[in-house]
Amino acid sequence: MSADDEFRFRPKPGRIRADTPKLGKAKSFLTQAKKIARQQSNSPSRSSASSPSRSQFSATAKGGKASRTSAPGLKRGRGAAFVRARTLSGGWRHNAPGHRRVVVKTRYVQGAGKNGKSAAHLRYIQRDGTSRDGERGQLYSATEDRADGAAFVERGADDRHQFRFIVSPEDAADLSDLTAYTRDLMRQVETDLGTRLDWVAVNHHNTGHPHVHVIVRGKDELGENLIINGDYLANGIRERASELTTLELGPVTEIEQSRKLSAEIDQDRFTRIDRAMVEEADERFLDLRHEATDPKRQFNRTLRLRRLAKLEKMGLATEHAPAVWELGERMEPALRELGEHGDIIRNMHKALKADGLERDPMTFQIHDGPPKTPIAGRVVDKYLTDELGENLTVVVDGIDGRTHHVDGIDAARVADARIGSVVEIGPADTASRPSDRTIATVAEGGVYRPSRHLEQAKFEARVPGGDYDGYVDAHVRRLEALRRAGIVERIDAHQWRIPDDFESRATAYDAGRNKHANIRILSAAQLEQQIGADGATWLDRRLMTADTSDLAPTGFGLEVRQAIDRRREHHIDRGDATLGLNGGTLYRRNLLATLRAREIERIGGEMAATKNLPFRAASDGETVSGRFTGTVQLSSGKFAVVEQSHEFTLVPWRPVIDRQLGREVSGIVQGGSVSWQIGRQRGLAL
Repeated sequence: MSADDEFRFRPKPGRIRADTPKLGKAKSFLTQAKKIARQQSNSPSRSSASSPSRSQFSATAKGGKASRTSAPGLKRGRGAAFVRARTLSGGWRHNAPGHRRVVVKTRYVQGAGKNGKSAAHLRYIQRDGTSRDGERGQLYSATEDRADGAAFVERGADDRHQFRFIVSPEDAADLSDLTAYTRDLMRQVETDLGTRLDWVAVNHHNTGHPHVHVIVRGKDELGENLIINGDYLANGIRERASELTTLELGPVTEIEQSRKLSAEIDQDRFTRIDRAMVEEADERFLDLRHEATDPKRQFNRTLRLRRLAKLEKMGLATEHAPAVWELGERMEPALRELGEHGDIIRNMHKALKADGLERDPMTFQIHDGPPKTPIAGRVVDKYLTDELGENLTVVVDGIDGRTHHVDGIDAARVADARIGSVVEIGPADTASRPSDRTIATVAEGGVYRPSRHLEQAKFEARVPGGDYDGYVDAHVRRLEALRRAGIVERIDAHQWRIPDDFESRATAYDAGRNKHANIRILSAAQLEQQIGADGATWLDRRLMTADTSDLAPTGFGLEVRQAIDRRREHHIDRGDATLGLNGGTLYRRNLLATLRAREIERIGGEMAATKNLPFRAASDGETVSGRFTGTVQLSSGKFAVVEQSHEFTLVPWRPVIDRQLGREVSGIVQGGSVSWQIGRQRGLAL
């Protein structure tokens, strides 16, 4: 190599690498094209359900169960023609520029007419405080301003299924008449489905966004099962609702849309801006370095940057380089949980304010499931946990000085609890059943024999009413249920194989099925009503224990302390108590029983005047028989009305008797309770 060759050498530096993190693998042409199309679109985001080719919820005819289908060509059920027409014309329009936004939630409920589920749902969507003026919600239909809910429930008692919708226009507060809007919507739905629908609805104004609950029977006008296309349920109703809202209020202007989106920047929930960023991100990285020349794209970029600054403060986004952001892995679930938490707090504040109460938000306790330790307190609110379902949420002003929020409570367990009632909510019932212990005891060599159990029961003579056959049959029915769960084995009609860990497995089986909190009504009467009541109240039971360690010195705990003092003075004034020499209080012997008998005698006399039937109080140890005609709620508790041809009586109520309304019943009064023998032949003591 010559000297000249050496001087001719020139270095060839490589490409300068970017100092930003790797944003993921190279995007395909299709991916880049989709991103450019989204950026060029006037819509800030696209709904995950906007494409008819996506998986959609569908209610199929097979078994009436919900399923998901990813095949866009599957067009079963009514409304399929409308779906097909929209697909051929370019897809759904409710997310197109200018269309008013409407949220529609749908639920398909099997056997809603059974076990009172439909009646319970109607009862709670008509609860107090849901109307515009704070009164009880008014049920209406296509032709009636005051629809008969009981008649609707009766018509659908044998329906295989039921549809429930919540229609919530974003601009519902600006609509002139929400009822007329709903009727127009349902007429359009009937046209799309090609059949008349039997439906009722209730308008709700108890939240920041007015909305409508619509319940549709699962029958068409010919009496056949109503099968609605899944894509229509997911998008068709929302499309029609959006069209009607846009027709009345006019298209959304760019200024109005910008104002709505700007209001979402600082919200503690998952917003449309967040959804757009999640869709545009590449493996959670969002590159916003490019400044667009189009004013709308500039506005959308500004929205994202301001929202990301908010998310960074919340620990849900990280800026690795100027305008290059990484979205947190848990950003969406965290924001959704935060939004739900904020809604809960607002509901609790609203419920307390309605009762004229003020509580420190730091004392609010939100339970994710059944509380681990029992909570006693006053009910300040109860509403549907999922407004399309039956389970309830109960807000309790506790005697421990805290305000508790417990959701997922079986509506049947809290049917008698009103606002102001005193209840106790505890963990789900996981105690072993007495029948399981009896089966394990009777079993010999791992085999349970009903005949052997019958002999033993007759020998011990412990079955109330002497119906030994019914007593053993109840244990056999329990074994049959456990057999279906795979816990026991039926050898033949006269023998059952019982495993060594039978009791623990049976208890675990019950615990797995029972996800609801255990709720007990301590007093249906409000605290103020108990002070001067002539019956045996919850305050009286508190007086008998004389233990106030669980009563907080603030909130409802303080109110209970003061009420106990006033109740004590009431007893002294009535002669049921006297002051002792040492400053204590001496109460009448058997005070609770005396108060209970006194109230029953008074209420029985009042009822006798209206029934034109003599009343007779049942004595302890007496066998009471007659027709169960109803219940009555007293300060001393809930009592069943048992009538005979010549008289009637009041006896303590138990849940098991509800199924016998209008039938002959029999039971033995024992110590303030009743051991019922249900049915003439069965005579099962429960």
